[in-house]
Amino acid sequence: MFRSWKWGSPDLFTYPLVHMTGHGNVVFSMQDAENLRNYLIAGGFLHISDNYGMDEFIRPMMKRVFPELDFVELPFAHPIYHQKFDFAQGLPKIHEHDGKSPHGFGLLWEGRLICFYDVECDLGDGWEDPDVHGDSEATRTKALQMGANIVRYAFSGAEN
Repeated sequence: MFRSWKWGSPDLFTYPLVHMTGHGNVVFSMQDAENLRNYLIAGGFLHISDNYGMDEFIRPMMKRVFPELDFVELPFAHPIYHQKFDFAQGLPKIHEHDGKSPHGFGLLWEGRLICFYDVECDLGDGWEDPDVHGDSEATRTKALQMGANIVRYAFSGAEN
């Protein structure tokens, strides 16, 4: 597990999937952005989970990485929701902040999903020790299952 990640590091290329989460500011230098872009184009996968408060920061930084791309909301029929576990209504709601529904966004490079970004979902809360957030076993199971879908999708590159 990384405490501090250097997005501009060549070590990034040793990981088929990277996960980013947090509550606030995200800053990519131009070197970080270029390295992350090269990583994603070369076949890497980025999962970003907005743990409440990242959205206003991550969108401009990902524009620095891919100025020509915009996040698109993925339809519930997208394969990432239907790997081992079926989420016919898209992302499960794991943690309440302000009553908004969860959304899954993606960056697509030449038709390939290279970044999955969950907002208003808080998957990571369900992955933590149950005493941290007091989530039910059913809620935690949904979070783990959706996480497994993301990993399976990223590792297989499968569109179905």
